[in-house]
Amino acid sequence: MYGVLCFWVLLQAVSSADIPTGVKTNDSPVIGVLAQEVYAAPSGKNAYIAASYVKYLESAGAKVVPVMINRSEEEYTRLFKSLNGILFPGGGVSITSSGYAKAAGIFYRLALEANSKGDYFPVWGTCLGFEQLTLLTSEKLLLSHTNTSGVALPLNFTSEVSDSRMFKDFPKDLMTSLANEPLTENSHQWSITTESFKGNEKLNKFYRILSTNTDGQKEFVSTVEAYDYPVYGTQWHPEKNTFEWTRPYIPHTPSAIKTTFYMADFFVNEAKKSLHSFSSQEEEQNALIYNYSPSYTGKMSAFEQIYFFA
Repeated sequence: MYGVLCFWVLLQAVSSADIPTGVKTNDSPVIGVLAQEVYAAPSGKNAYIAASYVKYLESAGAKVVPVMINRSEEEYTRLFKSLNGILFPGGGVSITSSGYAKAAGIFYRLALEANSKGDYFPVWGTCLGFEQLTLLTSEKLLLSHTNTSGVALPLNFTSEVSDSRMFKDFPKDLMTSLANEPLTENSHQWSITTESFKGNEKLNKFYRILSTNTDGQKEFVSTVEAYDYPVYGTQWHPEKNTFEWTRPYIPHTPSAIKTTFYMADFFVNEAKKSLHSFSSQEEEQNALIYNYSPSYTGKMSAFEQIYFFA
């Protein structure tokens, strides 16, 4: 009971710090998580979302809607007007030709258009989602192979981090831990090198680099946020520290758990700035992830639980 109370007090303290007093907010944010193709699934299922992304957002006070692949642009546009943000998760599908890529492209365009008109809508990309964002912004495939599949790393913060929105409310001791302890889990074979990132004019103008990392041979960009839009990306996985247990290299130290919390809290508070809503309570209820049940897959997968969709 004491631990739950402490967590609640921490949540209230952080959440109140993230949004200025007097700013109209939405205290019931609904965030979309993009599904992707799956090739080894129960009969009749062709897409999935790892449950850790859902738990990650729910733990910070958001409701989640699965965003299905291979829907029409009209359907995505209608859903966009109902959601308060979207998360592009990690995975292993193509960022050029998959249903995941096509849906991400539509939501990215709609988000930029909306934000340009003062209609706040945050976008987050994790791992594959981060790579997808670099492609959507640069309109070029700039990734390089790196030896970063299954390793936890400290973040090499840049000077830009002091002015960042993402990290501004992180405690100083946690920032010190992030810079010195292996708290960020990496599960990717492709990265965008710092050289390639800085060499691309579109990326350089759109994003500030908040951190980099290295596999011992190549330095790559690991955390970004857009200068003028609520668009964010991490090459690493903030959700795994708290909700995935299948791999020994996932950190579960107190600082690692705090990292998950503060990252989730930041993005959910960004979503609270969006005033989109469903046309009715019934429409929202029918869209929520609560209509689906996750399967336990920890014995055969990197994910403890997965939502499968037809």
